[in-house]
Amino acid sequence: MNEEYDVIVLGTGLTECILSGIMSVKGKKVLHMDRNSYYGAESASITPLEDLYKRFSIPGSPPESMGKGRDWNVDLIPKFLMANGLMGLFEKRRFRKFLVFVANFDESDPKTMEGVDPAKMTMRDVYKKFDLGQDVIDFTGHSLALYRTDDYLDQPCLDTINRIKLYSESLARYGKSPYLYPLYGLGELPQGFARLSAIYGGTYMLNKPIEEIVMENGRVVGVKSEGEIARCKQLICDPSYIMDKVSKVGQVIRVICIMNHPIKNTSDANSCQIIIPQNQVNRKHDIYVCMISYAHNVAAQGKYVAIVSTTVETGDPEKEIKPALDLLEPVEQKFVSISDQYKPTDMGAESQVFISRTYDATTHFETTCDDIKDIYKRMTGTEFDFAEMERKKNDIFGDAGDQ
Repeated sequence: MNEEYDVIVLGTGLTECILSGIMSVKGKKVLHMDRNSYYGAESASITPLEDLYKRFSIPGSPPESMGKGRDWNVDLIPKFLMANGLMGLFEKRRFRKFLVFVANFDESDPKTMEGVDPAKMTMRDVYKKFDLGQDVIDFTGHSLALYRTDDYLDQPCLDTINRIKLYSESLARYGKSPYLYPLYGLGELPQGFARLSAIYGGTYMLNKPIEEIVMENGRVVGVKSEGEIARCKQLICDPSYIMDKVSKVGQVIRVICIMNHPIKNTSDANSCQIIIPQNQVNRKHDIYVCMISYAHNVAAQGKYVAIVSTTVETGDPEKEIKPALDLLEPVEQKFVSISDQYKPTDMGAESQVFISRTYDATTHFETTCDDIKDIYKRMTGTEFDFAEMERKKNDIFGDAGDQ
């Protein structure tokens, strides 16, 4: 503890662990601490099942029908999940023509633009050009481009086209799904990046109470824990470690549902993602449903875990997600949580304290990636360059590092 570090990271959520790994690879001396005894923070995977019952104050123990408790690894926040069953819509002629346009689009080659000026034409006008209906527009904007609102419709179309290209290229690369999901749950991801940081000299301390973030003249200089102070030049943390520098921006409801069957009308898929666009249910925010199962080593044999989430808009959050819950019946056990969302009010320019945003209701990591890139730019003054990370890795491990 009584050393000086370039960067101290508080919390082992995925955002913090990725940034810890990045900073370590860049040659920074990193100390990473968490008040909890486990990795993951908000994005942890809970095992055994008995611990999930305790966390949500469900009386009694799981019934024998749930199988062995150790067979379960239940994500608290669903992200990065697989989607199936989309190809029927792709067969529609006008939509297929639109997707061909997107696939061929190259912003450096005007011949591929078919009269579209990506810097000026709005996405609403692009949809009109291809005569797409409202249901297809909802699907494209919210399920492919992964927008959370319809604000994008009146903005230049370039960003949306690139988002759809990313989805299409990912789908082509991985077959039935553009998404990846780790066996044994999302809790494996923070640990993987923690190991990356450790390989490059990062120091990890779990179960470490944080007594004080030490500031001098408005700038962070260290972190106090158990009477010792570790000094630093920069600090990364999640909102829970420094509540006086964040503001509440809303709430998210999440309902974990344990079932003994797949979701209906999904061809008995052992994993799927459903996004219910806001317009379809007269809301301001989409509703997300994701399902994984025993096939991913997160549940006992024959069991499925579906998680419903959305941004809270009323005083009755559970009623808001009823359209999604109706898709899941019957449900053996539900675990309901409503959590506050926070964003930083201090962007770190003077204090050198860089605070992540709370995870939103989405079932993908696009917004988390945006947050990581934003924090990196504020810390370093430069855009994140993944190619540079690859070069640094190869300098140490050689090309065999990719094996």
